[in-house]
Parts: sequence; C-alpha cells; structure tokens
Amino acid sequence: MKKVLIGYESRKGHTEKMANYIAEGARVAGNEVEVKALRDLKSEDDIKGYDAYLFGCPTYHRDMTNSMKTFLFLADKAGLEGKIGGAFGSYTHSGDAPKLILDTMENVFHMNATNLGSFNLLEDKIETDDGMRACQQYGRAVTE
Repeated sequence: MKKVLIGYESRKGHTEKMANYIAEGARVAGNEVEVKALRDLKSEDDIKGYDAYLFGCPTYHRDMTNSMKTFLFLADKAGLEGKIGGAFGSYTHSGDAPKLILDTMENVFHMNATNLGSFNLLEDKIETDDGMRACQQYGRAVTE
C-alpha cells in the first residue's frame, strides 16, 4: 500500500472534482490517499512523507495557475526525487497545465513521472460517467 498525496488548485470546482475522482481510483488500488487544496499545503513538511504525488490545476491562458507555480517551488524543497508522480487538470480550450506540471515533476524534481503522461479533461466532461471513470482509471493506474 502506498501513501498518496493529491494536491490541487481549483477555481470553479472542476479540478477539485477531478482530484476526488482520481482519489477514488487510487483507493480502489489499495492506497491510503489524502486530497488537499494547495492552500492547505503551506510548508515542505506538509508535502513530505508520501510515496506518490498527483498535482493538478486548471489551465488558464495556456498555462498553469500562479498558485501552482508557487506551490511547485515549495514542493521542490520537499525532496521528491524518485517518488511516483502524475499530473491532471481541467480546461476549456487548451489543456496545457498538466503537461507543464508533469514536465516539472520529471525534469526538475527527478520524480518517476507516470508513463501514462499527464491527464486533462474538458470541464463539461468531468461529471459524465466517462469523465468520472477516466479520472478513476488515471488514479488507479498511476498508483498501482
């Protein structure tokens, strides 16, 4: 069993829903999962101690949010090298943020980024059966 942290930023609630569906999938895979908003992760000690990390935020103007950028500087201090990593986010038109997050996890933090790549989902698909299932499958696959 892995201990998993899912940290997310959500402005309209879409990415938060994704985080919770992803957590369901990770739990089905037999993991202990904590889902936390970035605003609740205030120090590197809040980030340390997990086996796997999934970070998510929506895409705004073809980029991740400023709060995610600030959080990634904090996460860099937590010593995540070699840990399992995945990234996700919601979008309306471009969906660039999850890839940027995953690239940071892999190339800056030297984490074992999932070979599934990043996961993004159109906002209007999140609460559909297919959207929920896709989130759950991502969470399960990253943490198995």
